[in-house]
Amino acid sequence: QVELEESGGGLVQAGGSLTLSCTASGPTSRTVNLGWFRQAPGREREFIALITPTGDTRYGAFMKGRFTISRDDAKNTAYLQMNSLKPGDTSVYYCVADWSLGTIENNVASWRGKGTLVTVST
Repeated sequence: QVELEESGGGLVQAGGSLTLSCTASGPTSRTVNLGWFRQAPGREREFIALITPTGDTRYGAFMKGRFTISRDDAKNTAYLQMNSLKPGDTSVYYCVADWSLGTIENNVASWRGKGTLVTVST
């Protein structure tokens, strides 16, 4: 069992940056893969990135370059650094965890946080 809690969302102007945090808790939280996806109203879930316990990363199409995922196991926290934000990045961002990389990439991870809203204004 893994519990996830996101923070760091908010309102930012286009071109700005924001860092989201995801604090994981539970007996296996340090050994599970962590990731992020986003979902805007009326749109499908969009995989952003994942990171393994050993620090290997994968990114969704068009995500690498502006988005960077990292994790600090000492703090049981994963981060999503977002740069050069655009109004199209406005969405609810969810932190997820799973043993399988494929389930995270396909947005069907076993554990998910409640999400944090990111709004990018023009």
